[in-house]
Amino acid sequence: MKLATYKNETRDGCLMVVSKDLSRACSAQDIAKTMQQALDNWKEIAPQLQMKYQALNDNTCDSVPFDASRCESPLPRAYQWADGSAYVNHVELVRKARNAEMPESFWTDPLMYQGGSDDFIGPLDDIILPSDDWGIDFEGEVAVVTDDVPMACSPEQASERIRLVMLVNDVSLRGLIPGELAKGFGFFQSKPASSFSPVAVTPDELGDAWKDSKVHLPLRSTYNGELFGKPEAGQDMTFDFGQLVAHAAKSRNLGAGAIIGSGTVSNKQGTDHGSAISEGGVGYSCIAEVRMIETIRDGKPSTPFMQFGDRIRIEMLDREGNSVFGAIEQQVKPLS
Repeated sequence: MKLATYKNETRDGCLMVVSKDLSRACSAQDIAKTMQQALDNWKEIAPQLQMKYQALNDNTCDSVPFDASRCESPLPRAYQWADGSAYVNHVELVRKARNAEMPESFWTDPLMYQGGSDDFIGPLDDIILPSDDWGIDFEGEVAVVTDDVPMACSPEQASERIRLVMLVNDVSLRGLIPGELAKGFGFFQSKPASSFSPVAVTPDELGDAWKDSKVHLPLRSTYNGELFGKPEAGQDMTFDFGQLVAHAAKSRNLGAGAIIGSGTVSNKQGTDHGSAISEGGVGYSCIAEVRMIETIRDGKPSTPFMQFGDRIRIEMLDREGNSVFGAIEQQVKPLS
């Protein structure tokens, strides 16, 4: 099924059920007020939501046209947001951009940082920042939302606790990252609020595109109106979502509603570093990778990071060309 959260007068919005084709929506207020309430009581509530979803698709319940502009992120705030780096090709490229060697252990032990989860950006809301001199970058990713996950579970057990899948724009401030990491204490100021797709879907909704705890569909990033990347999310993903969730739960329990990200989707495309859309490749899911390729090729980067006024659209289409999650579509604007 497909779920969304509409904005209302509360912090956590109101839970909506969305039709398979994203054309219609109906309120789920008679079942659960919010997405978090549904996740807290998933075993009891999910079957009721599924019945409403079926009725919506059968056009046998009251509904309205689905309006993505009314959406918060599916979870407007979350108890946990931890982002991994499952695509080691991306990790290797970005570290090279900082003249940092990549340890061999990165191929066997996932990287993960704990992001800010108290203030997500709506999928069609502007990215507001004080300065565009900080190296603003988008990062197209996939994320999962879990049920309660017990400490020290196996990847197979962790996979069984995945309840929802959605897309992410993990906004990064590349100019602030080196200074923060040099302190040896991780990201903070360099990772402002992230945004998620209008709709979150249950894994079964993806059909055979959900296999081995990965989403096997291209992730499309359109930057200022031009296709920037369409890498396959299921390809070159060194760590699947079961492994990422188990990694997060190694020494702690995860509560229902925890969000675990894949990291920037990145394909090698049969070469050391991949290639741009204009060169017949599948492109990239962030600007940093392009700049690294330019540095390798030309000795210095030439593609600028995002400036005020720039726009990014992140979306995933199924094999028939239908939008699965709706689109994240945002413009960078200055803090007034």
